[in-house]
Amino acid sequence: MAKWRKQGIALLKIVVSLVLVYFVFTKVDFGEVWSILRKSRPNFLGLALLFFVGSKVLSAFRLNLYFHQLGIPLTQNSNLKLYLLGMFYNLFLPGGIGGDAYKGYLIRKKFEVRTKKVVSVLLLDRLSGMLLLFVFACTLAMGLDDSVLGDYRIVFGVAIVVGIFVFWGLNKRFFGYVFPIFWKSVGYSALVQGLQLASLYCILSALSISDQIPAYLFVFLISSIVSVVPLTIGGIGSREVTFYYGALWLGLDQDTSIGISMAFFLITALVSFLGIYFHFRKPELGVVRH
Repeated sequence: MAKWRKQGIALLKIVVSLVLVYFVFTKVDFGEVWSILRKSRPNFLGLALLFFVGSKVLSAFRLNLYFHQLGIPLTQNSNLKLYLLGMFYNLFLPGGIGGDAYKGYLIRKKFEVRTKKVVSVLLLDRLSGMLLLFVFACTLAMGLDDSVLGDYRIVFGVAIVVGIFVFWGLNKRFFGYVFPIFWKSVGYSALVQGLQLASLYCILSALSISDQIPAYLFVFLISSIVSVVPLTIGGIGSREVTFYYGALWLGLDQDTSIGISMAFFLITALVSFLGIYFHFRKPELGVVRH
């Protein structure tokens, strides 16, 4: 029964992704989007790829910070392999075990640690990233020249403080066993999201976009938040829809916005696909020796 349920959820996600992608491409000129991508400058795309890889390496380090706090002495090398495998599972094998679930399973199998704590740190790792997406989005929103957003600059500033305080309080109250690394994890998250913004900036440069850059970065952050919602496969479709409506709202070019979204997805897919190596040759979890 559980197997059929997983397959049903995976099929639903695929259908939702396809419907959203179809919807977007009925609203934009695919030929124009493709033309925009074809004219992109490879050197900047290469830089975007490097910044994206850097963000994922730091994401893996952040997760291992949580593992070490639980007394799980996983080596950084093993952790990076496991993280890459998880990325592959999340994007390319939606019908199978999820990337986070598989990481949790291997960690629980190798080390003597409670399942509840492993699941908790996997969740906190995600939430830490979400918090900084929210903080950066609010920061950019305060600087955008938009008649609607401009009236709420103070609200966005307060929201940043409240968001950090609430997350701090939840960590202190319910996850005391990893609370000592709270600010370190937040620092890692700031670097991760900063590198992702740098990656998107390089994509904008690759597509010769020099106007309204803060607006494009803002839409990207919102799309990143939306793509975390588990309704599609790897955020496919949800990110494009967010870019489309964000472009309409902020007066950006819709074709260009979809081109940006596609370029970022292709970089994500390329890096994630490298995890297929560890699908066929499962990584051995090394232990830090003191």
